[in-house]
Amino acid sequence: MAKIAVTGKGGVGKTTIAAGLARTFGSRGYRVIALDMDPSPNLASSLSCSPGEAAAITPLVEMEDLILERTGAPPEGGGMVFRINPKVDDIPERFGISCKDGVHLLVLGSIRTGGGGCFCPANALARRLVDHLSGTADLLIMDMEAGVEHLGRGTTRTVEALLVVTEPTVKSVDAAGQIARLARDLGITRIFGVANKVREEGGEPFLSRLSALGVTPLGVLPFEPAVQKAEEEGVPVYDLPEGAGIRSRISELATALEERLGPFGQQEKGRRS
Repeated sequence: MAKIAVTGKGGVGKTTIAAGLARTFGSRGYRVIALDMDPSPNLASSLSCSPGEAAAITPLVEMEDLILERTGAPPEGGGMVFRINPKVDDIPERFGISCKDGVHLLVLGSIRTGGGGCFCPANALARRLVDHLSGTADLLIMDMEAGVEHLGRGTTRTVEALLVVTEPTVKSVDAAGQIARLARDLGITRIFGVANKVREEGGEPFLSRLSALGVTPLGVLPFEPAVQKAEEEGVPVYDLPEGAGIRSRISELATALEERLGPFGQQEKGRRS
């Protein structure tokens, strides 16, 4: 299994891209699990999951009873004795949601407390779940919270690749460089970048800057009014007739990742075909 974490500065479109990648790989026959690790999770709507199911979601790290049951301590029980390898094998089936193109969604959420960087019970459950999912699918697409906090907690420490989404702005590219430095500290060496919301042909200079920061450029996604409108209205852009352009670009991005990292679970995929 390959684990790909999608991250970047807030507002760059990482959730749209994470959802697009998940659905693209799902439509290609891979078993895909999408993991929403944002403190304000909205990957469900981007994946065209059932609105009723999406509205009823409680992030796993906010399920106090579950965390207490599995770890022996409350979610934020830093300094307390708790189980570091809690039972998680039943969580995907109990709390997962089936979305379009065969994608299975789990909403983990993010630890929001001031001491969230510590190894607390909620974090122990999160790490254990991410590790467990390695044996249950071909691909794990992780939609991370904005910024670099998740790298400090180590929840991405076992990923095969980090995809950093940027806008064509200096601040966004600088944030990508900071993310890349912290990722390398965790031993993540496959760090890719994509410039999103690019107008006309303005993406190449920013791809060059990403490359200089140790981020391997994978491509450019153009600014599209249909995408912006869909994001403003909370409509899944992947299903819009006007979304053909972004679907095509994300498909190219998925192929680029597959060429560098995959084929993902090809042996299992062959047995299913």
